[in-house]
Amino acid sequence: MGEFKVHRVRFFDYMPTAIRAMAFNAHTEKLALARMDGSVEIYNFADHYFQEKVIPGKDSRSIEALCWVGGRLFSAGLNGEITEYDLENLRPKYSLEAYGGPIWTISSYSQGAHLAIACEDGTVKLFEVLEESIQFERSLDRQKGRIISLSWHPSGTQIAAGMMDMICVFDVPTGHAVQRLLVDRGIGGSKSRETVVWSVVFLSDHTIISGDSAGKVQVWDRHTGTLVKTHLVTKWDVLALSVSKDESSVVAGTSEGTVIQFQFIAPTLQQQDKEWVRTRTFKNHTHDVRALAEIETAIVSGGMDTQLVVRPLLEKFDERSHASGLRKIHFPHRNLVSCAKKAGLLLFQFPGQLELWRLGESDGHGKPGDSLPLKRKPEKLLHLKRKGEDQICCSALSSCGGWLAYSTVSSVRLYRLQTDNNDISITKVPKLPKVLRSAHQLCFSSDSFKLFAASSQSSVLVIALSQSECKYVHTLKPKSGSRQPIHLMTNSVDGKWLATANSDCEIHVYNVQKLKLHCIVPVYGSCPSAMGINPTTNNLTMVHADQQIFEYSIVEKQYTDWSRKLQKQGLHNLWLDRDTPVTHVTFNPKNPEQILLHDMHMFCIIDQSLPLPDQKTQFYNQMTLRSLSEQERPCHLHAFKICKTFQDLLSVSLLDDQSLVMVERPLLAITSQLPAPVRQKKFAT
Repeated sequence: MGEFKVHRVRFFDYMPTAIRAMAFNAHTEKLALARMDGSVEIYNFADHYFQEKVIPGKDSRSIEALCWVGGRLFSAGLNGEITEYDLENLRPKYSLEAYGGPIWTISSYSQGAHLAIACEDGTVKLFEVLEESIQFERSLDRQKGRIISLSWHPSGTQIAAGMMDMICVFDVPTGHAVQRLLVDRGIGGSKSRETVVWSVVFLSDHTIISGDSAGKVQVWDRHTGTLVKTHLVTKWDVLALSVSKDESSVVAGTSEGTVIQFQFIAPTLQQQDKEWVRTRTFKNHTHDVRALAEIETAIVSGGMDTQLVVRPLLEKFDERSHASGLRKIHFPHRNLVSCAKKAGLLLFQFPGQLELWRLGESDGHGKPGDSLPLKRKPEKLLHLKRKGEDQICCSALSSCGGWLAYSTVSSVRLYRLQTDNNDISITKVPKLPKVLRSAHQLCFSSDSFKLFAASSQSSVLVIALSQSECKYVHTLKPKSGSRQPIHLMTNSVDGKWLATANSDCEIHVYNVQKLKLHCIVPVYGSCPSAMGINPTTNNLTMVHADQQIFEYSIVEKQYTDWSRKLQKQGLHNLWLDRDTPVTHVTFNPKNPEQILLHDMHMFCIIDQSLPLPDQKTQFYNQMTLRSLSEQERPCHLHAFKICKTFQDLLSVSLLDDQSLVMVERPLLAITSQLPAPVRQKKFAT
C-alpha cells in the first residue's frame, strides 16, 4: 500500500442536529428531511440514497413539518410562517405569515393543489398552491385548543385533526367540524394530564388511526364515531405515524426509539375478517423517533439521535441483495474540511462558525502502527463566527493557507490570513465584486491567485486575487442550460483545468486559461459523489453514488484505457455493496498511478499499475499479504488496497510532505453529547 506518516485528527467536534421532520415524494423518489437547526436535506432514494442537496438553516427559522406538492417543497414551523424552497438555488423562495400563531404541522392533499396547516390558535387554514406562490383560501371552524396534527382523507373532502384529548373531523367544502372523537387519557397518575394526539392518519375506508402522548395507537371508525381498537405500545409518547401507499401497513415511532409496525391482516388463520394487528418492532434508535416515512420497500426513520435509518421490509425482496440491507446515514455526503496542503492547516466548517487549526509535528520514526511522540501539539489558530442569521453553506482554504472564504445564502466573505510562528492575523477583504452574492461551492486555484465560486444555473464565477484587490474576471457557463446547483468542484494543480458536477449528473470541464468550456463528460445515470484531477496526467477521476469509478482524459476528451478496462471487467461485488459513498478523491504526486479515496468506513489506495481484482479474488487482502513472504506476495496483489484502521472518517488529505491527514469523528463522541434518552426498564435492575 505504501508507507505514510498519518496525522490522526479527532478534534473536529462535528455535531449534527436532531431530525425533526421528513416527507417522501413517491413520484421522484426523493426524501426531504428537516433538522432542528432549520436546515433541509434532499436524498435521492433512486440513486443509492445519495444526499443530493442541502439547504442551510437560519437562526430564526424552525421547521415542524415538511410536505411535497408535485416537485415543490414546503415547510411550516413555530415561527408561524409557511416557507417554499427554491431547490435550484438552495434557499427559501419566500415565506408567508399564516396569522394563526405557531404552526404545528402542514399537510398537502395528494390529488390537488391545496395545503392545510394546523395552528396554535385552534384553526385549520387552507391555502391554494398557485404557479409561483401560495394563496390563503379560508379557515375551517375554530376550535378551543391548539391543532397538533392533520391528515387529509384521500377524497379531499374531509380532514382529521389531532388536538388535546380529542380528534376533530372537518368537512372541507363547508368548513364545519362534523365529528369529535374523545381520546382517553393515560392510566394511573397520568390521568390528570392532557393527552396530546401527536399524529393522525385518515384512510380511504374512513378509518382514523391516532398516536398520542399516553403511548397508545388507536383505531377509530369515522362512520360510527367509535373506538375500534387500542394498542398500548409504550409508557411514553407515540410521536409519529406513517401509512403505506396501499394502506395495508402503518408504522409508529415512539419516545423509546422503537418503530412499531401494524398491518391490516386476519389475526388468525381461521378468521377471514381483517383488523389492525401489531406485527413487528424495530429498535434502531436510542432516542425519540420524531419523523417516519413508509415507502414501498422500507421504513425510513429519524429523530433525536441524528441518524437517518432505512430499514428494508424483507418480505418485499425475493432474495438477499445490497438493497435489502439495513442502512444508517450518519454524516453528510459532502466535505466539511478544507486542507492547506502546503501550510499544514485545517479549516473546519460548522453551521455558525469556522475553526482554523495547525497540525501537530513529530520528528520521531517508528515501525508501521507505532504512535509517534509530538514535539508540537495541534493548535487552534482561529475561531471565526459568521455574520447574520444565515448558516454557512460552504467554505474554502487556499493551499498556501493565505486565503479563507465562506458563503451563506445571502453573502460571500473573503479573508486574508498571515501566519508568523504562533501569531496569526486576519484581514477581511472589504470590497468584493457585486456579482459574488452567494455560492454553492468555493475553491481556490493551486497558486492561490484565483477564487472559483459556483453560482446559479451551474455557472462558475472566476475571481482574481491579489494583495491589493479582488477583481471579477469571467463567468463560466455550461451549454446544457441546466438549472441545477453545482455540488462538486475541483481544479488542476497546473491551473489550467476546472471541473464541476451538478445534480443533473452533468460534469463540465473548463479551460481556465482560455476562460471557456473545454468538454462535457458523457453523462452517467448516477450522481458524482467525489472527483479529482490527477496532477501528473490531468486525468479526471470520478466516483459516483452507485460506487462506479471512471477516469477521463481531459486532453483527449475520452475515457482512459484503464477506465474502459475497469468498466469491461466490472468492479468487485464487495466494493459495490458498500453503503456509504466516496466523498473525496486525491492523488499521490510522487506516484501518479496511485488514487487515494475514502468513505466513512474505509480509506483506499487504487494502484493502477496492478491487476484489477475479479470476483474470485480476495478483495480485503491486506492481512493476508502481511503473512506472506516477499516471493509469494506478487501473486496475491491487486489494485484496490483497503485500510479500515481509521473509522468514522470525515476527510482524508495528503500534504505536500507526503503525510496523510485522517479526520475522524467517532460516532460514540456524537452519542455522548446527546441528551439522555427516556428511562427504560432493563432486566435485573
